[in-house]
Amino acid sequence: MEIVLIKAAQLILSLSLLVIIHEFGHFLFARIFKTRVEKFYLFFDPWVSLFKVKKGDTEYGVGWLPLGGYVKISGMIDESMDKEAMKLPPQPYEFRSKKTWQRLLIMVGGVVMNFILAFIIYIGILYAWGEQYLPTANVKYGIMVYEPGEKIGFQNGDKILSVDHIVIENFKKIIPTVLLDNAKTIQVLRNGQQVDIEISDESLALLIKSKSVFDPRLPFNCKADKIVKDTPASNAGLEKGDVFVNIDGQKFDFYDQFTGYIKSHKSQEIQVNVLRNNVAKTIPVKVSEDGTIGFYPDFLPSATDFLKYETISYSFIESIPAGFSKGFSTISDYLKQFKLIFSTKTKGYESLGGFIAIGNIFPGAWNWFSFWNMTAFLSIILAVMNLLPIPALDGGHVIFLLFEMITGRKPGDKFLEYAQISGMVLILSLVLYANGNDVFKLLKQYF
Repeated sequence: MEIVLIKAAQLILSLSLLVIIHEFGHFLFARIFKTRVEKFYLFFDPWVSLFKVKKGDTEYGVGWLPLGGYVKISGMIDESMDKEAMKLPPQPYEFRSKKTWQRLLIMVGGVVMNFILAFIIYIGILYAWGEQYLPTANVKYGIMVYEPGEKIGFQNGDKILSVDHIVIENFKKIIPTVLLDNAKTIQVLRNGQQVDIEISDESLALLIKSKSVFDPRLPFNCKADKIVKDTPASNAGLEKGDVFVNIDGQKFDFYDQFTGYIKSHKSQEIQVNVLRNNVAKTIPVKVSEDGTIGFYPDFLPSATDFLKYETISYSFIESIPAGFSKGFSTISDYLKQFKLIFSTKTKGYESLGGFIAIGNIFPGAWNWFSFWNMTAFLSIILAVMNLLPIPALDGGHVIFLLFEMITGRKPGDKFLEYAQISGMVLILSLVLYANGNDVFKLLKQYF
């Protein structure tokens, strides 16, 4: 429960910051062009608000429905659907009375602020923490493959050489590179021979849906970290801190051999030999039907000290261009994901997630490095999504304003009203679909 609360707190804080910054962008440009802003709200406030205070012409408040936020600009058809105000003669302080280019800047203000925020955060991250990565060449024992990776064709011990014959220096960027660049092959070293693993559309679909495909292969030097309740491990008396020695007298060189042995003995009793406080113990454990016993491992230093990470440090001046470079590459990578989401071959849309999926990306313990990384990434997502040419989003308003600038004709209020309603229905449908996916995935875990 504590982990859930920490994840939720990080998600709420991050989204609140992003929404405030986004809406401040609209607010700032509106004020620059002397346009009245009637409301500035974090979260939505149908019928009632949690807090509100009025300063000048603007009411500032916090709503009770945590689905974003908004600014209500006078003389504009927006989510408030204030039709009565639009029937009155235009006033000099209203949005509809401003020049087209001014209205355009007001509408893109939120997106601009989100991009700026992401760049600033990346600059700060690189200056404070630098950039740490695991060189692919340092993955000494090759990879430990999970079920999705096995289906694609990987084997335990494979050493990744290249993707489409291009060496990927950062081990953690191998899978993203395959997905975003639509790679066709991955070259691995297997038993001293180079092998090409073909990446089909089915393989891409597996990569999109899978949380883990492979990790660095680790030696069999571990202990039990967390024992899951009501599992064979807990029922047999396995305890946190027990250091694994062997099973049935069978010794292992690598952790995947250990888990593979357990998996090959589904519904059978095995003798797990451990050291508990330096005292040898043999614990009979009956393996579950799915080939697990119910524990999380904690690897001893001797199992991980060979993984030599590299860290690139930046001075403040150096972090500025590096932060912008990281921001632009993140934007580029996110745009590439759209072709995967809408592809009928990879069915990326089936992996769309809502608030639960986003919340689960945050770590279970508070970590400022992870928090700021995720906030920068979500800021880019918010900016890009708002640029989509969908009525009710900033991008929809921008399309209508560009049409007006090119043709010299302004779309009618009735058309804008219907477009706004259509856009809101579409967005609500997407939100329900994404969050429905989350709920469906949760139900699948328990039923």
